Amino acid sequence: MTAETIDHSTLSRLVEAGAVEAAHVVGKTGGWSVVIRYGEAERPLAAQRSRQVRVFKRIDTLVSYLRDVGISQFDVDAADYAPATASRPDRAAALRRTHEAAEYDKWFREQVEEAIREADDPNTVWIPHEVVEEEMARQRAELLARLKGEAK
Repeated sequence: MTAETIDHSTLSRLVEAGAVEAAHVVGKTGGWSVVIRYGEAERPLAAQRSRQVRVFKRIDTLVSYLRDVGISQFDVDAADYAPATASRPDRAAALRRTHEAAEYDKWFREQVEEAIREADDPNTVWIPHEVVEEEMARQRAELLARLKGEAK
């Protein structure tokens, strides 16, 4: 078998043309790959993005894929199959970040809704911008005075 691979669209065209002579499902550490024989060539199916040999973690996913593409008969070599034992910490971290982002998004939306409710409430007391500026200037001056007093 050569290092060359075929992609999904090539496999689909080969099946449509009736050129696929055999499909071999091969077990390996962490999953299953498929090697397609057509004419004098025998090539593994590649993953679309990485262009590396595609590995299906579950054989039922591979079987569904082959059936969808039009291949319903194939042989299986499970001699080197070993389930993946290592977890994927990169996926765990990504999932954790996704949950954190969803929690933050929920909190943020609740805060916006509460602010809108307060703004629409006729009993809400509005403080003019000038008053807020004056209060902040007074607090800033007090803080600076305290800092100067501590620096002595």
